[in-house]
Amino acid sequence: MKAMAAVAVAMLLGFVPGRVDAQNAAQNAVLGKTADPSPSQPLSVVGPSYVIGADDVLLVSVWKEPDLTMTLPVRPDGNISLPLLSDVPAAGLSPTQLAASIQEKLRKYVADPRVTVIVTQINSQKVYVTGEVLHTGAIPLLPNMTVLQALADAGFTQFANTRGIYVLRTESGRQQKIAVNYKRLVKGQAIDQNVILKPGDTIVVP
Repeated sequence: MKAMAAVAVAMLLGFVPGRVDAQNAAQNAVLGKTADPSPSQPLSVVGPSYVIGADDVLLVSVWKEPDLTMTLPVRPDGNISLPLLSDVPAAGLSPTQLAASIQEKLRKYVADPRVTVIVTQINSQKVYVTGEVLHTGAIPLLPNMTVLQALADAGFTQFANTRGIYVLRTESGRQQKIAVNYKRLVKGQAIDQNVILKPGDTIVVP
């Protein structure tokens, strides 16, 4: 009885079963909304000027083409493998340039393809940490990573000389030695020593 009463009230107010969904669909159409929005894509970990390299992981998204949308690594030869297209050069391009290249190649198979390329993992650019640290070796270089952030990831052994740390950097064929006094940095001093790292930098902790 309660259910029948509720239906009756709804009908008096104009909410006929099935009509609400139709009204909502019509309103969404006017507003440009869809009833079944696509799932949100992950955010890119790089800026638009980033240059893709080997071992980076990319999300290639083709609008309304789920079979062509996939996450895949850039191979050591700099190519990626996509259905219909086989090998596509990726290394050396920005995400926008690669998206435009894939989009142009897909025109032979897909009507009006819309392609987005998102870098989800940076593996091609690395810095190196060696010496009295808990974790030696390569560290993926994230955008604007500082020497302090890299050291926080590597950790120190009990024998580390945190006043004598330095960064080795090679530019134009010449090697630079950049002093880093960790003790002063963590106290908010010598902030200019908290340099932004570049690909190939080596942090030495004596």
